[in-house]
Amino acid sequence: MQPLLKGRPLRMAVLDYGLFQVHANNRIIGICGFLIQTDQEENVLIDTGFPEKYAQDAQLATDEDDLGSFGRVLSITHQNMAPAQLALLGLSSSDIDLMIQSHTHIDHVGFMDGFPGVPILIAAAERALPRPLYWSGKQLMEWPDREYLRVTEDVDIGPGFTVFLVPGHAPGQLAFMVRLPETGPTLLTSDAISRAAEIDEKFAGSWNEDLAIMHGARLMQIATDQKAKVIFGHSPEQWPTLRKAPEWYS
Repeated sequence: MQPLLKGRPLRMAVLDYGLFQVHANNRIIGICGFLIQTDQEENVLIDTGFPEKYAQDAQLATDEDDLGSFGRVLSITHQNMAPAQLALLGLSSSDIDLMIQSHTHIDHVGFMDGFPGVPILIAAAERALPRPLYWSGKQLMEWPDREYLRVTEDVDIGPGFTVFLVPGHAPGQLAFMVRLPETGPTLLTSDAISRAAEIDEKFAGSWNEDLAIMHGARLMQIATDQKAKVIFGHSPEQWPTLRKAPEWYS
């Protein structure tokens, strides 16, 4: 794959897509996305949160998707939708140059069809599925009509921006390293490591636990080698400490 970006990461915003409580351990997790802006004014959106129907009627949507077997929505409003989060940064859907789907579970893929004309970077293993994974075998969503850039291995999509192919949590799970001017190397594990405790729990419940263990260890070794800040996918302890849009990490 040829580099997709001309510029280097200049700053990064954490997008707040809402709060969810997982029945296991009653842990409360933030639903996050990221906006990375390069020094060439390119905007890259990673993940899009829950479907908009959860902001309209969370209980009805939960019942429709059988999500109540896993947990419950604590707070998802229209302010937690991708367009509103981007607006906090002074951006709109037309400003997005590239969208990345870390994988296609319900809390990451919900607004995937909301950016017409924007190419989608995604693991080939996810895009090969008849429909996005969504939740609990329902696979209610169709693939949007877009240009898909399929990842089959680790790849640098631009200077200072690496995408890692780390299947385990999902068949085509991705993680990311962005090298920011002041913050330095920043590893975004997404759900390859949802929280630090998942390492000790041996990634129980993953699509493929053995692959999840292997790639989790690989990502943490990369973070150690590069002295990177690590932002986990759904860490109850870390989420409250992260700066959210409209603030930036630079």
